[in-house]
Amino acid sequence: MDGLSKTTTDHNEIREWVEYRGGKPARVKGPGNDEDPGILRIEFPGHGDDENLETISWDEFFKKFDESGLAFLCGGESRFFKFVDRE
Repeated sequence: MDGLSKTTTDHNEIREWVEYRGGKPARVKGPGNDEDPGILRIEFPGHGDDENLETISWDEFFKKFDESGLAFLCGGESRFFKFVDRE
């Protein structure tokens, strides 16, 4: 994913982008359960660590990502990203 910014729903592309920057799929602790991981996040250890985040599997992450109709907007070589509607 080169360039200034890109929006994608491709699981492999998202995972590659996140892992290349040392990130991990996560959720906010509290909301959600085994059936629903709750609010999705990407955790970048060592960069603004948040004790309210809990690492989850990529399978859990992408299940919620797809069910929520999300797309992944990311920017170039930085760690900038955000979840947006697929529309």
